[in-house]
Amino acid sequence: MSVPVAPWTITARITCSVIPRVHRWLDFWTDRARVIPDGELRRQALMSIEKKTFHCEGGGIYSVLAGDYGDNAIRFIVAYQTISDYLDNLCDRSTSLDPCDFASLHESMRDALTPGAPLRDYYRHRQEHEDGGYLADLVSACQEVLATVPAFHDIQPYLLELEGYYADLQIHKHVRVEERVDRLQRWFEASRDGLPDLRWYEFSASSGSTLGIFALVASSFDHAFSADTASAIRRTYFPWVQGLHILMDYLVDQEEDRIGGDLNFCSYYENDSVLVERLTRFLHESDRAVSELPHAGFHRLVCHGLVGLYLADTKVSAQRRVRRLASKMIREGGGTVLFFYAFCWIYRRIKRRK
Repeated sequence: MSVPVAPWTITARITCSVIPRVHRWLDFWTDRARVIPDGELRRQALMSIEKKTFHCEGGGIYSVLAGDYGDNAIRFIVAYQTISDYLDNLCDRSTSLDPCDFASLHESMRDALTPGAPLRDYYRHRQEHEDGGYLADLVSACQEVLATVPAFHDIQPYLLELEGYYADLQIHKHVRVEERVDRLQRWFEASRDGLPDLRWYEFSASSGSTLGIFALVASSFDHAFSADTASAIRRTYFPWVQGLHILMDYLVDQEEDRIGGDLNFCSYYENDSVLVERLTRFLHESDRAVSELPHAGFHRLVCHGLVGLYLADTKVSAQRRVRRLASKMIREGGGTVLFFYAFCWIYRRIKRRK
């Protein structure tokens, strides 16, 4: 199956092929979550799937890079993203503020990237334990897929590196409010060697995406995949594409996070002009960086699609200030961003009426 390189072909592939297959696996994991014995864990597992379905739908587009192994890639993407969303709920919306708890929970994401790694008691630092094997089964599903990847040894170091950034971010940003910024700034200072010109909150944002992992896994099913390609994907996705992804997410969540008292990385920019300038820089740097990748046109569509996807979020229309910023971002992004914005705007509103 060919890799789409035009906006209309990628949107057709998403709606007609990717999303139905993603939902088959989401239905499977929803059924598993419904029988979790512990009420709090069951509630968070079900909520993480219900409220964050679009994370798996968006991540699933990378399955087109896996060719005939697209179903394997979707199985991995849905399971890994479901772990991510479930743990985010457990850290952000549940009963603990303990960094040891957050660290042990996120051991599951590292084990998921290591076929044959023994399963652990990921809940050992929290009062809720009985999930009926739900988290362990998600980890095992990821391990089973990765065991079939021809170029796994080429991608594993980068998978673990990206997961390390992700887990560290989740630990630092979910502790007590008064500790968060100091921990994140110290983490950035300890990690900034070799990074481009980033601010601490941009580094944090770049660490919070799973897209680099999905791009590496899906691409590595290709028998022509090489260690050089693995390195190029890592350089491209971290920090640029992943940073663009998460900063756009925070852009549309600003009012929600302000009300909820949650940390929002977009709130640290000096003013709206700087915010748009820096977001535009992430888009342009992503465009430049993906040019060195196989299927560069596909990766470029993903970057522009991210911008359109988030700007079409219904939360944007409820925030006057963000609406103004969205208009500027659409102008900066050009015709492809406008196409994805229009497509996502229509798709989401049709979906809400069903």
